[in-house]
Amino acid sequence: MEPPLHALGVLASQSAMITPTLRHVELFTMRGLVTVLWHVPARGLDVRPAAIVACGGAMGGLLGPADGLYQRLGDVWSSRGVPVLRVDYRKPNDMDSCCLDVASAVQMAADAGAQRVVVMGHSFGGAVAVRVGVVMDEVSGVVTFATQSAGCEVAGGLRGRPLLLFHGDMDEILPMQSSEVVAAIAGGGEVVVCEGDGHLLARSADLMFARLEQWLPSVVFDDRQ
Repeated sequence: MEPPLHALGVLASQSAMITPTLRHVELFTMRGLVTVLWHVPARGLDVRPAAIVACGGAMGGLLGPADGLYQRLGDVWSSRGVPVLRVDYRKPNDMDSCCLDVASAVQMAADAGAQRVVVMGHSFGGAVAVRVGVVMDEVSGVVTFATQSAGCEVAGGLRGRPLLLFHGDMDEILPMQSSEVVAAIAGGGEVVVCEGDGHLLARSADLMFARLEQWLPSVVFDDRQ
């Protein structure tokens, strides 16, 4: 497979440190701009050989569900030595283009030393996360939030890698059955029901963060570390 960053056709790139632990990266291509907010461990902190890559829904975006869950994860996990990369697409709602953008971010993380990468996505981005997880060996697990099932027909290709799916039982856009279908196609995975919540999962931030605190360590950290 052609390396994603090569396929992306980056013409130029630039980056700037917004804070001591947050880098803003821009990748210029003939088909648009990929933006990455890269939470990096503070100077002097040991960097673990792992990373989290997160993407938004059909409209793009960088905050994720639940009023900024991705920002919260970035702050917390980078303080533990695990970089977090939040990706904004060149062409939101274009599946192939968005998958390449996220795969390129996974490669960026791997080039920086990550050996195990968790990919997570909201709504349309759930399908992006699944598809990237299927084709990239660096991906050690996938997390979806209110995912669509369209585009996840390949989920069996995760080959048993950990899969965690959150979905509100009052989702007004995608029914909870979407996540259940994806788990069935994958042949496994845990579906966490966010009771009384809708598509943006605005009421479930603490529930999701707490479950991720339990789930992520065994997926991002090799048992030998």
